[in-house]
Amino acid sequence: MSEEATVRVLHNPSRDFTALPARRGGADAAPPGDAPLDLIVALRRSGTDGLHMTAFRPGERSPRTRIHHAYLTATATAVLRTAGRLRTTWRDLFVRHQLVDGDGTAVAGYPLADAADLTPYAADAELLTTELAREGQYLLDRLLAGENHEVREFRAHLLGVLGGEEGLRISFDSDLHLPWPMLAVETPDAPHAFSGFLGYRHQVEQTGASYPVIQGEVAPRRLPAASLNTDVALAQVGRAPQVRKLLEERATLTVRTQSAALLSALSDAVLDDDIMYFWCHGRFVDNGSQHPHLAVKLSDERCVDADLILRERTRYRGSTDAIFRPFVLLNACHTGQAAASPELEHLGRALVDMGACGVLGSQIEIPQSFAAEYAYAFLDLYLGSGLTAGEITMALVHRFAREFSNPLALTYTLHCGIDSRLETTR
Repeated sequence: MSEEATVRVLHNPSRDFTALPARRGGADAAPPGDAPLDLIVALRRSGTDGLHMTAFRPGERSPRTRIHHAYLTATATAVLRTAGRLRTTWRDLFVRHQLVDGDGTAVAGYPLADAADLTPYAADAELLTTELAREGQYLLDRLLAGENHEVREFRAHLLGVLGGEEGLRISFDSDLHLPWPMLAVETPDAPHAFSGFLGYRHQVEQTGASYPVIQGEVAPRRLPAASLNTDVALAQVGRAPQVRKLLEERATLTVRTQSAALLSALSDAVLDDDIMYFWCHGRFVDNGSQHPHLAVKLSDERCVDADLILRERTRYRGSTDAIFRPFVLLNACHTGQAAASPELEHLGRALVDMGACGVLGSQIEIPQSFAAEYAYAFLDLYLGSGLTAGEITMALVHRFAREFSNPLALTYTLHCGIDSRLETTR
């Protein structure tokens, strides 16, 4: 006697093939991730300190014998050291730049850090941005240095793509967390100082996390769920009040000011934030190893680091009943010395490993006035434009360059999330 089997569908792999993809940007636009990336660059450690690099364009024929790749002559240690130098140079040369008046007398304070709008200092900002672009070129040159045939051919191919085109969607799938948007290509005929930066020319993300966590299905809703994880001492800094008002008006907002509340939320199987915004302090905690690790601190003294996040959520890995899929804007302050550490990515990587669709944060010490201005601009677009995080980050680099003569938007880098986009029923 036949018997009807009981079937529980955990995942529907054919869902994406039930309709033709809509044109991107229309009212019925295809969901994030449908469009292929334009370029994928993989950077992997090889042996003790070596590096192997691969670059390919999905859908494009690679050379007859292999894809474009090379074992680099640069070492991982040297590249990380140069990346740290680049971050420190941005801090010392720009954020802490000491202006002088016409008589050569130093202007009090650090005017380039006091406001997001630097148009009163546009000439100085242009000169400094040109110098930062040269530093970005130096790091890229060091990474791709070498005169053997393999490295020369690979370098010519990669630089030809990065410098020959604009507007590409690029994923750097890398073992080394480098400040990719702050790297630059040579642009001899560039119209302005920003033209060579990868973050100005292209949409850029860093990947390299583990395979995505399978999450339960969540239907789009009219209002997204957002959380503000903050130190109350920063509530009135810059545009922070407007950022909170923006979240209150366009989302269902949860405010957490204590680490206990944050850890409690992280320990629940369902943490259904669409957006997690951190407006708080960051610090690097000595863990007994060579490199301290990044932690954030809300209004109390407890530091929340990657291990605490993993402790609370690892138990749900693989569970189809658990939900944790926010886009995270990590706007945490930290010192310049800590920003130079190659361990900067650990907090973001833990969030992505546990299911976050992307993490956006600054590579360097950022003035609070600019950080609040950037957060308002990003969240305003993410909550209302239908654009992806990759499109927004690139657009903001252009906006702050054009309207404010300010290059600091280049320091905000995506850890995954180039295709992250807020979906609502409106």
